[in-house]
Amino acid sequence: MSDIEVPESHPRYQSLLTRHRIEEGVEKGITSAQGLIAEGRGEAFDYLLGERTLSSADGAERAAAAHLLLARRPVISVNGNVAALVPGEVVALAEATGADLEVNLFNRTDERVRAIAEHLREHGATGVKGLTADARIPGIDHERAKVDGDGIYDADVVLVPLEDGDRAEALGEMGKTEIVIDLNPLSRSPRTAAVPVIDNVIRAVPNVAAHARDLRDADGADLRAIVEEFDSEAALADAERAIRDGAATPGEREG
Repeated sequence: MSDIEVPESHPRYQSLLTRHRIEEGVEKGITSAQGLIAEGRGEAFDYLLGERTLSSADGAERAAAAHLLLARRPVISVNGNVAALVPGEVVALAEATGADLEVNLFNRTDERVRAIAEHLREHGATGVKGLTADARIPGIDHERAKVDGDGIYDADVVLVPLEDGDRAEALGEMGKTEIVIDLNPLSRSPRTAAVPVIDNVIRAVPNVAAHARDLRDADGADLRAIVEEFDSEAALADAERAIRDGAATPGEREG
């Protein structure tokens, strides 16, 4: 048994555990009520993908790791759902890549930002940005425009799991390399990204971290080759094909 009264042998164990974490996040003030809706939408796409990491998604995760390792100032953007679902995993990814963590919210309040930052610190983070919010992303009128000047605003590579499409486009307009984790290959956010990772965040974040650890000793030329070889359009097409056909892609990696 786990923290929910469902045995791990239950066929919907992972799904039920994920829902429970989001519910718990709402109770803690980490996740907004809208986050429950977003999780349900993502879960539907994951079900259509067979709740597995496609080989194309694993390739995207490897490319994401290479981008983060090559970056001058990499930043991982954290919203309420990410904090609720993979707090320890994003901390581990930050450590593996030298990236900063920054809280960024659509339904932003100072209380929620502080609660998420504290939640990340409880899971091992030594520094969390997003509390200063002394800069703005141009072209956005809502609260996600607020960022730290020495964080997302100055970043060259930004990992934005579960991102809003308008902010993804705005970050792209600023010339940033974006890595987006999203389960819908037709969504604006992954289609804007340099690296669209069509996978569940609970599988994707630890996979990117694992690739980063594997590539830690690679030289710049090898990392740049991984980046250049990645085909974002092919990754999106493969995920869409898997969803439409309902069939496993050859060589897929089970999540």
